[in-house]
Amino acid sequence: MKATAFMEMAIEQARRALAENEFPVGCVAVAEGRVLAAGARQGTQGAGTNEVDHAEIVALRRLSGLFPPADPGQIKLYCTLEPCLMCFSAITLSGIGEVIFAYEDVMGGATRIDPLHLPDLYRERRPAVRGGVCRAESLELFKVFFNRPDNQYWRGSLLERYTLAQPSPSENRQSE
Repeated sequence: MKATAFMEMAIEQARRALAENEFPVGCVAVAEGRVLAAGARQGTQGAGTNEVDHAEIVALRRLSGLFPPADPGQIKLYCTLEPCLMCFSAITLSGIGEVIFAYEDVMGGATRIDPLHLPDLYRERRPAVRGGVCRAESLELFKVFFNRPDNQYWRGSLLERYTLAQPSPSENRQSE
């Protein structure tokens, strides 16, 4: 399967999160062309909002329960949003081989951190990173989320302002 097919699966996880009024982030872990685990963002709505149950962390937890375990260096994580510092650290420490993300996180994305400034443990295990795969599809989900009047999660944030300022793919097609 192509990278876009796996990213579409991650986008489906993000759609499920959005349907539950959660921040629309999804993640799919793949090795040797087979989906091993998936996760969607949890805990962004209601009184118990938390910053731990990110889609990548949910998928990593599910990966840790696999038997026999997969070779982490062969695993590719498909994420609809560039992983944050917490997630990218967990991905790195897990030994994941590659991270492919759809939409850049201008507020908290950690894949652009200069590895020269990281401790050896993180610098030596850093996964390969590729961004922009199915970006338009992921952007649309974030636009829907941030345009919801009842949404308070990251209301007024740099990510919200940046996302809402992005032209929609449908706007780009009309101008061509």
